[in-house]
Amino acid sequence: MVSSIYSRMAELAAAGRRYAVATVVRTQGSTPQVVGARLLVTDNDDERPIGTLGGGCVEADAILTSREILKTGGRLVRAHALTEELAWNTGLVCGGTMWILAEPGDDALPGVEHEGLRECVSAMGDGPPIVVGTLFERAGRELQFAGRVMVNADGRLRGTLGSADMDARAAAAALEQLPHGTARLMPIGETHDLLIEPVAGRPRLIVAGGGHVSQAIARQALLLDFDVTILEDRPEFALPERFGGAHVRTGHVPDVIASLRYGWNSYIVIATRGHKLDGECVLASVQTKARYIGLLGSRRKSVLIAEMLREAGVPQARIDAIHTPVGLNLGGRTPAEIALSIMAEITRERYGATS
Repeated sequence: MVSSIYSRMAELAAAGRRYAVATVVRTQGSTPQVVGARLLVTDNDDERPIGTLGGGCVEADAILTSREILKTGGRLVRAHALTEELAWNTGLVCGGTMWILAEPGDDALPGVEHEGLRECVSAMGDGPPIVVGTLFERAGRELQFAGRVMVNADGRLRGTLGSADMDARAAAAALEQLPHGTARLMPIGETHDLLIEPVAGRPRLIVAGGGHVSQAIARQALLLDFDVTILEDRPEFALPERFGGAHVRTGHVPDVIASLRYGWNSYIVIATRGHKLDGECVLASVQTKARYIGLLGSRRKSVLIAEMLREAGVPQARIDAIHTPVGLNLGGRTPAEIALSIMAEITRERYGATS
């Protein structure tokens, strides 16, 4: 959905049309949406908004506020308390508060002539990831917009938050949050909060092997909105219809692993038909920039392959980073249960969770 919002923003900008963006910038308690949720409202009252802030009257109010912003300009941060009465009438979860920023589309990203927007669209595709940092001044429960920057993956900033110290803090926080791929609001000093929004393409999962476990992994990963590629050298196992929408690549699997492009949000799971091929795939994988490598199999196989990697000169730190046996220990043994344990571990890695 985030990708479609940025794409729609680019289409509207190219057509010279006006639009407004409403973003959840802070939450407290139980709420129907998370920080970073976004809604786009166009200058056509009959055109359906893109995205969601959780539905109900909170979203309806955000839409009305966005339409008013289109007429008057400026920005507005409004707190919406989800009282018990509101929850009963709308179905929203009660007890929490959402702070929503409404602003004109032209002001939603830094850069002249929609330069920042173009970079976000590129980042959602194959381009390098970036982070949008929005600063708010805090006074009790009130938030006031105080500035915005974009941070490249190498830490370079576009724009400024008003001081070298604040810019340095924003860059450090952005680079820390970027690997997690999720938005976060964090305090900056005693009076300010910084909303950090990584912008990047879908996470990519490469599965070496096309057996029953790989089929189950593909199904679950697609449900989690991963871009999934299956690698298989046996024609009878490399049929695209077996994998429900995943990409399928044929050829010598280790060579295909080495030929692919890997971004910061790439994951590899090795589940081929034999120890020798598994070892060759692991050796190819550790030479890539994939952030996660998982090996399906026994502890005995893991020990043998680790020894092979050491003999090949692979640094011990890279060997230790391999997840083997792959997956969380959930106790299951069927292909679907194994796939669940693997995707659970990958999800934990993706979001930086500790348990």
